[in-house]
Amino acid sequence: MQLVLHAGAHFTESDRLFRCLLRNKERFARSGVTIPGPSKYRTLLRKTLIAMQDHPAAPDAGEVLLDMILEEEDADRVILSHMFLFGAPRACVRGGLIYAMAPECVEKIATLFAHDDIELFLAIRNPATFLPALLNDSPQENMPEFLRGADPFTIRWSDTFTALRAAAPTISITTWCFEDMPILWAQIIREMAGFEREEKIIGGFDLLSKIMTKEGMQRFESYIASHPNMPEMQKRKVISVFLDKYAIEAEIEEELNAPGWSEAIIDNMTSIYEQDIAAIAGMSGVTFVTP
Repeated sequence: MQLVLHAGAHFTESDRLFRCLLRNKERFARSGVTIPGPSKYRTLLRKTLIAMQDHPAAPDAGEVLLDMILEEEDADRVILSHMFLFGAPRACVRGGLIYAMAPECVEKIATLFAHDDIELFLAIRNPATFLPALLNDSPQENMPEFLRGADPFTIRWSDTFTALRAAAPTISITTWCFEDMPILWAQIIREMAGFEREEKIIGGFDLLSKIMTKEGMQRFESYIASHPNMPEMQKRKVISVFLDKYAIEAEIEEELNAPGWSEAIIDNMTSIYEQDIAAIAGMSGVTFVTP
């Protein structure tokens, strides 16, 4: 079984991405790809992982769990989406590590589904905007309290990925930048489904319609319709051109809840993030989807 686990990250349009996957449910099923409803597995998977803290899973536990999730449905590839698998936003950062619980979690998953081919899909986002978004959803009132004294300049996604790879080296990871998602949206869906780059999907412009004016979307859709055989890479260039002209500023600009953070601090963190992206892209076992 090919088991795809989409684990977020938080505040990277994960819910919208899952809804797009569900829109393709019938199309994917014809290719042996199943997308179970979240009520079938989110609580069940979470409780199983918690139970594994005290007792090792039975050798056939993963197979039994998948049988319960699939309910006798045939599938070669199963996509599970669980944005809280690595913790709630308020508990995401511990000891300066994003998703500090994730390494232990993926290690258990690798053990539970030892006979399956597991792929982890996890978006990354600039800590200069990601950390304030987490703070907004936490009970802490300021960033130093939320980070528990950790230096925001030392927080790296690459540390998380290094820990994930060390904990579960058999699990491959696919990642992308949240900032690129309007351009990469359709490709991310295809990667999850195991489809080739040019295969058609439903909802390939779902995120684009949120951040582009109505006039811009109409002009864009008209342009795409008049070029039905446009290659995927050329399509991405067209998306960039239309976004430059028709993007809704209020949708792409964020108000940061990080009192005391100056423009220079944000610029510095962004520069560090860009260096971190290069480090992650060079990691063994990690596929980085880029525009």
